[in-house]
Amino acid sequence: MLIKVGDDRTSNIDLVLAGLLSALAGALNAVGFLIAGSFTANMTGNISAFADSLANGAVAISLSFMGLVVAFICGAGIAALAIQAGEKRHLRSVYALAITVEAAILLVLGTALVMSLVRLDETLLVIVLSFIMGLQNAVTTMISRARVRTTHVSGMATDIGIELAALAGDTKARHDAMPKLILHSLTLASFAIGGILGALLFQLTGSWLFVIAATVLLVIAVPEAFRAHRP
Repeated sequence: MLIKVGDDRTSNIDLVLAGLLSALAGALNAVGFLIAGSFTANMTGNISAFADSLANGAVAISLSFMGLVVAFICGAGIAALAIQAGEKRHLRSVYALAITVEAAILLVLGTALVMSLVRLDETLLVIVLSFIMGLQNAVTTMISRARVRTTHVSGMATDIGIELAALAGDTKARHDAMPKLILHSLTLASFAIGGILGALLFQLTGSWLFVIAATVLLVIAVPEAFRAHRP
């Protein structure tokens, strides 16, 4: 799931990756909203909120929304640089290692909050989560050559509409559209289900949710990292 790249990947591998990581993204997105009223994966909404707040003279609030966007971009950029460096060195585990880093950040964050080692400002907390979301989206985008985007819900909804329209076309159009329709529909549904479960779990477990999410990522990524180094 985190080893094969681009055309070497099967549709089933992409479906599993999209389902698992989109659900996680949905959960963290929901938690960000519950904590600070901000979405950590929805950059379209954050840009709109930035513009609206700035137009109404709320400069400090507008800058906080822009901070989420910048954090998302930084997470994606750093992940992309690391992956490019790993690919140049033919490091097959680079994608799994990137997800492991995401898990480590979440684990440290969750452990610190659960143990009351730090008291993070709400804005800073969602900025960290936005960084994580940017990192994850870059990993899934690059490994699938842009077929899988785990946080890009607006684009997926658009693609679903286009693919539904293609079903009214000829046989070839329907054949080409169906796998994409299944993938994007699963991604969107997983994001929504993850958001529901994330909100419920956060209400029940509080900051333990971050530890749970980190554990899920480690279960996904660590075996793949070891498998990548096998002959």
